[in-house]
Amino acid sequence: MSFTPIYVVDGARTPFLKARSGPGPFAAADLAVQAGRSLLLRQAFLPTDLDEVIVGCAGPSPDEINIGRVVALRLGCGQKVPGWTVMRNCASGMQALDSAIANIQCGRSQLVLAGGVDALSRAPLLYSDAMVLWFAALMQARTAGEKARHFLKLKPSALLSPVIGLLKGLTDPVVGLSMGQTAENLAWRFGIGRGEMDEFSARSHQRAVAGRQAGAFGEIVPLVDGDGKVYAEDDGVRPDSSAAGLAKLKPVFDKPYGNITAGNSSQVSDGAAWLILASAAAVDQWRLEPLGKIVDSQWAGLDPAQMGLGPVHAATPILQRQGLGLNDPDLWEINEAFAAQVMGCLRAWNDAGYCREQLESQPWGRLDENKLNVDGGAVAIGHPVGASGARIVLHLLHALRARQKRRGIASICIGGGQGGAMLVETL
Repeated sequence: MSFTPIYVVDGARTPFLKARSGPGPFAAADLAVQAGRSLLLRQAFLPTDLDEVIVGCAGPSPDEINIGRVVALRLGCGQKVPGWTVMRNCASGMQALDSAIANIQCGRSQLVLAGGVDALSRAPLLYSDAMVLWFAALMQARTAGEKARHFLKLKPSALLSPVIGLLKGLTDPVVGLSMGQTAENLAWRFGIGRGEMDEFSARSHQRAVAGRQAGAFGEIVPLVDGDGKVYAEDDGVRPDSSAAGLAKLKPVFDKPYGNITAGNSSQVSDGAAWLILASAAAVDQWRLEPLGKIVDSQWAGLDPAQMGLGPVHAATPILQRQGLGLNDPDLWEINEAFAAQVMGCLRAWNDAGYCREQLESQPWGRLDENKLNVDGGAVAIGHPVGASGARIVLHLLHALRARQKRRGIASICIGGGQGGAMLVETL
């Protein structure tokens, strides 16, 4: 397999804002525009010099369906720069990068703004099918009397209960399981206990706090709302998080006996992340100084009921192609959809039966967790579904450079039973 390395010129992301009691302060396009504007203002080229803008978004609002085009126009890229949107569930942001890579490799583009965004706090409330049918029948009523009699058929308790769009989106329609239930499957399969999950989750917060104190999140650009309020940091990081505190939370997805809680799951968040990708010719033309390059990528499919193991299936072929062992990369970023999901990946690589049956390989051994998510992960930082795949690639490059390291792998699990991975190198 031939892969022409593609340069990562620069990148930026917003703080990830935790969804709380209602819609967040920013629409998805607002998030993408604020991060993109700050990023483009510091470049040697103009927004109109871009060849295209590609945005991954799992849940665009009805007035931002092709959010890639909306954002490109709002960023001042001009009418001639195409903008388009991709969707691969949790890896939508990584898919945007991969789509940009493909277009650069085939010569269609030289300079691309690619990334992802989601404002999950603004996921819609929907009417039930029964309520939609009630409205349809109302539209067919011709006289005032017919309409009045139809209103007598309205049963608020049955018809007006909203359908939560986010919960439907996070449930696999093929196997009928929520993403949290698939994490419960992995916990059972690999014998991962509640205490282990909570310890992993507390460590994610601790690493994020330490990373913040060390200035590890230089890729974040602040957000400013219409009232002038500044949002400068990921607001779900808990300095006081502890395994003992997390142990008090009740299971969410498998009541009352499950182990997956809100505390050992990724946070539902709003946020955007961008990278500027370039060919060697564009780097020379604009005299750019890239952060690094993407040297390999891979997508994989697996059982949707075990979707959290997607990173194992996507990263392993990269290791095989590149002649690497599991601990040869200097750093790893595996998106923390759930603590049990990441821990399940680590155990699958070290499980002889799993590797033989699913990967057709020998066991890969135990990944050194000092190399994994060194500045925390989505349990602490948040998981705006469309943005996370781009965030982990961008932060991996920053983390490698901060430690004067060379090579790392970013990987993510994907609802529906898929995985994505990218191998990056610093310059």
